[in-house]
Amino acid sequence: MRAQSTARARARRTLFTAVATMGAAALLLGGCAQDPETDPTAGPSSGGKGQTTLTVGVFGAFGLQEAGLYDEYMAQNPGIRIEQTSIERNENYYPQLLTHLGTGSGLADIQAVEVNNIAEITATQADKLVDLGKVAGVDKAAYLPWKWAQGTAPAAKGGATVGLGTDIGPQGICYRKDLFEAAGLPSDREAVGALWAGDWGKYLETGKTYRAKAGDGKAFVDSASGVMAAVTGSSAQRFYDEQGKVVYKTNPAVRGAFDLAASFATEGLSAKLQQFTPGWDQGFANGAFATVSCPAWMLGYIQDKAGPAGKDKWDVAQAPKPSNWGGSFLVVPKAGKNAEAAAKLAAWLTAPEQQAKLFEKRGSFPSASAAYKLPAVSGAKHEYFGGAPIGEIFSKAAQGVPVTVVGPKDLVISQNLADIGMLQVDQKGRSPQEGWEAAVKAIDNALDQ
Repeated sequence: MRAQSTARARARRTLFTAVATMGAAALLLGGCAQDPETDPTAGPSSGGKGQTTLTVGVFGAFGLQEAGLYDEYMAQNPGIRIEQTSIERNENYYPQLLTHLGTGSGLADIQAVEVNNIAEITATQADKLVDLGKVAGVDKAAYLPWKWAQGTAPAAKGGATVGLGTDIGPQGICYRKDLFEAAGLPSDREAVGALWAGDWGKYLETGKTYRAKAGDGKAFVDSASGVMAAVTGSSAQRFYDEQGKVVYKTNPAVRGAFDLAASFATEGLSAKLQQFTPGWDQGFANGAFATVSCPAWMLGYIQDKAGPAGKDKWDVAQAPKPSNWGGSFLVVPKAGKNAEAAAKLAAWLTAPEQQAKLFEKRGSFPSASAAYKLPAVSGAKHEYFGGAPIGEIFSKAAQGVPVTVVGPKDLVISQNLADIGMLQVDQKGRSPQEGWEAAVKAIDNALDQ
């Protein structure tokens, strides 16, 4: 399950490709280049000749360095030298970060935190991190409220905003225009979005209509688990309540999402594929399914796997309800030797203008809503997806995502619901109740409940 999380993180960081903005040529953003797997805590505090060296510890090909943001900042601030180190896999990076925060030593001046870990950081480590909400130039109003809330510690822990968001994963529905047309369904993205607007249940009904017209054996979605993740991502309360209590068992939004997604399996609408596996990758190329719930970062993944033959066959429409999958943060440890200068850099790297540049060059969708009016975002189109106005589509989705309660073990719960529970329904023919019970048992064991 950890491997699947890593695959998602790497896809988000490395496979968003070919964004064309405001008449600019398409930018090649793909590839699988990684930074060296080294200790993210290395680096001196002084770069010599009066320079201050700031170290940044990240996981994977995070994008800030690749987009040229460090070089731009150093050019504007000759007294600053930035050195980045990266550990490829977050599952190796994050435990080291917790260890170094615990000891107060060996930390980079700025550390990256993945969204699935931010709740634990704000709940247990906030007192060891700089309140970035108070740094000069940081404007709370420039950021999406739900993203700002994720990086803010609970009131009982001081309420400091210790994490500034770098990117998010607002979701749309990517679909095959040719398969829709063959089934007698509309293929225009506005008309397609209208089929299921406002209701995930309408997405299921559209799938039934597709199957009836396309014939048996024609899958509408890639997997039931993918549907479940998208549906739960559009709920304000999922696995935890506001007091930090685990409530997924009794939360009707979670069980409702599970049962709805399971219907895609029991109704024969799923291709029964597990996401981020070779079979799923191949499914994009051979037309194994007509739709997939896709965050902004997945567009490049689809382009990479579907290849040149898929150009203009794929398009993207609004999802039934706004939903988010993915995103990261920057934090500044108080124990760092250059905390004040590091906080200034973190604020600059996550400012709307820099987030727009990161999107333009790397495809990471901005968490700062103020960036959505900038030409690099507002005018962004994706030529592979028929010139889809992805800036408009994903900006609208991002601004509709509810402020979601994120708990420290969200990843454990979501992965067991998907890989233990839903996968049994989708691939092994178990009943939805049997799948749910298997997931609950695995989650309880993982949480020692």
